[in-house]
Amino acid sequence: MQPIIVDAHEDLAWNILTFGRDYTLSAEETRRREQGREAPRRNGATLLGWPDYQRGRVALVFATLFAAPARASMGEWDTQCYRDAGQANRLYRAQLETYYRLADDHPERFRLVSDRAGLRQVLEPWEQAPEDEHPVGLVLLMEGAEGVLGVGELEDWWRLGVRLIGPAWRATRFCGGTAEPGPLTAEGFALLEAMAELGFILDVSHMDEQAVLQALDVYPGPTVATHANARAVLKSDDFHRHLSDRVLQGLLARDGVVGVVLLNTFLKAGWKEGDSKAAVTLMDVVAQIDHVCQMAGDARHAGLGSDYDGGFGVQSTPTEVDTIADLQRLAQLLEARGYAREDVAAIMAKNWISLLERSLPESV
Repeated sequence: MQPIIVDAHEDLAWNILTFGRDYTLSAEETRRREQGREAPRRNGATLLGWPDYQRGRVALVFATLFAAPARASMGEWDTQCYRDAGQANRLYRAQLETYYRLADDHPERFRLVSDRAGLRQVLEPWEQAPEDEHPVGLVLLMEGAEGVLGVGELEDWWRLGVRLIGPAWRATRFCGGTAEPGPLTAEGFALLEAMAELGFILDVSHMDEQAVLQALDVYPGPTVATHANARAVLKSDDFHRHLSDRVLQGLLARDGVVGVVLLNTFLKAGWKEGDSKAAVTLMDVVAQIDHVCQMAGDARHAGLGSDYDGGFGVQSTPTEVDTIADLQRLAQLLEARGYAREDVAAIMAKNWISLLERSLPESV
């Protein structure tokens, strides 16, 4: 039986609001409908859809609230951009409402997960009736915290179901981020303190290395990288996006989980958009997973964080991948690499599930 999959990073609401993508459809159907339209030109051909989740046994997704600062806007079509914290707040709340609407309109397909009781309700049918179709669970992740107007507002985001927060994408008023380095600010330290009091999971994926190391020193709560790859495997000097071994060691010491990104530029140094897909394979993904496992001495800290539909499409993924369902191919490759079946199941899903079981409240 194929293992279930947990994917720790997908920008669903951003795509729904930017391009009108309908994730109840298959990736194939969405591609057909989008021929000649803006979405595939700007974001590549989609890899996601509910039928593909079913074929790939993708039981749970970390679904993001994501907006970019106006300085990173990619054009007039890029509607999910903010000029200040107030605008960011409005965009994030609109994306939150998008997930509520998705779950309310299609309860047989998508369900929001904010506590352990809800997690069990979503996962048990996948385990007990593997041949049937089941709703996909959505755990809400705020990517970039600029939309948090103040630490006092965190309680409201918690009440609304957000369970993970990444303080940065680019730099924010809380810390440096990708391509914009800098340490935690005073507001950043205050944000982490308030997050810990409420029980949020900290996602360090886009934080500048200096800020990550500070956060690892002070944040007492669960800490992860939902979608980030190892710099050592890439042999890359990019300190702002890929994780150094020093950061990885810190995450492992904190019992964190690292979700490997399945974007070719994050898997093969020098690969660029437009290059052949054949130059990158799922064995490059296995190499990233294996690096985390070798550093940890076990398979309890590696997972998947595809970042699918997050600024790229099928053209920029490993050659064996056409949709999210093809992540199942990793299970066979990991077993061929010598990983026991229980370790494969941990990497594909159970490490993220264990993290959530330790971190979520029993009920809300």
